[in-house]
Amino acid sequence: MFRNREIRRFAVLFLMITIVVFVAGAGIAPAAGGLVLVSAAVYGTAFFLFTRTRYERIAEISGQIDRVLHNADRIDISGEEEGELSILQSEIRKMTLRLREQNLALKKEKELLADSLADIAHQLRTPLTSMNLIISLLENEQKERERKNLLRELDGLLVRMDWLITALLKLSRLDAGIIVFQRQQVGVIDLVRTAVQPLLIPMELHNITLQLAVPEGAGIQGDADWLAEALQNILKNCMESAGDNGQIVISCEDTLLYTELAVHDSGAGIPQEDLPCLFDRFYRGENSGAAGYGIGLALCRTIITRQGGSICAKNHPQGGAVFYIRFPKD
Repeated sequence: MFRNREIRRFAVLFLMITIVVFVAGAGIAPAAGGLVLVSAAVYGTAFFLFTRTRYERIAEISGQIDRVLHNADRIDISGEEEGELSILQSEIRKMTLRLREQNLALKKEKELLADSLADIAHQLRTPLTSMNLIISLLENEQKERERKNLLRELDGLLVRMDWLITALLKLSRLDAGIIVFQRQQVGVIDLVRTAVQPLLIPMELHNITLQLAVPEGAGIQGDADWLAEALQNILKNCMESAGDNGQIVISCEDTLLYTELAVHDSGAGIPQEDLPCLFDRFYRGENSGAAGYGIGLALCRTIITRQGGSICAKNHPQGGAVFYIRFPKD
C-alpha cells in the first residue's frame, strides 16, 4: 500500500498537519494537545484499515483479471456492495462473459474451418481419383472408340472440378466479406432471362420445357449478377430433378409487402429427411446424383440471405419440388 506515491504523500501531509495542530493545541492547553493526538491516531488508524481493505479488494480483482488473461476456465468475483469497486467488478464480469463468448465463437469457427477443409479435400479427391483411374485405362486401351469415350468422361470431370473450385472460391469470398453487393432495382423478367440463357441448350437437349408466369413490372432490390447466379443454380438443380422430357415452371407473386419467385419442377420431389439440410454446405442426400457436391444450393442461400432475402424448398402438392425466393419490399 505504501508503495503508492500518493499514499506516502498523504501520510506525510497528515503527519505534518497533526504536528502543527498538536503544537497549537498544546500551547493552549495540554489536554487539547492530547485530544489532537488521540483524534489523529483514531482517524489515521481508520484511514489505514479502510485503505488496506480497498487495496486487498483491488489485489483480488487484479488477480481475477490475470486469471482471465491466462484463459481461466472459471472466475468468481464476489461482492455485491454498492461502490466504485462493485461497479468495477460488474464491468469485469461483463468483460469476462464477452471474452468467453468470443472464445467459444473462435473455437466454433476453427472447428467449422477444419470441417470445411476436410469436406473440400474430400470433394476434390473424388474427381481426382476418377481422373487417375481414367488415365490408367487410357494407357492400356487400344480401341479408338473406347479411348474417345474415356477422354470425354475425363473432360466432364475437369469441367466439374472447375465448377467446384469456382463455387468454393465464391463461397470463401462471400464468407470473408470481400464481395460488396450492388443495391439496385432488378426486373424479375430480366433476371429470369439472364439466369436461363446459359441453360437453354441443355434444356433443349433433354427436352425440358420452361414456362414463365411473371407479371410485368415485378422487381427485386439486389445485385442482378449475383441473383442470376443464385437462380441459375436452382434451375440446374430443377433440371437434374426433372430429367428428360420434364417441365420447369417459374412464377412470381408481386405484393405490397414482398416479391416472391417460385421455381417448380416436375421431378420426384425432395425426400422429407433431406428438406431441413438441403441448403447446408456439402450436404448430399442419399438419393442425390453422383455429380452433386452440395455446393450449389448453399451458395444460393448465401447470396440471397446476404441481400436481405430468404429461400426455402418444399414438395409441391401436385408433385415435384418447388423453391421459393422472397424479398421484402423496402
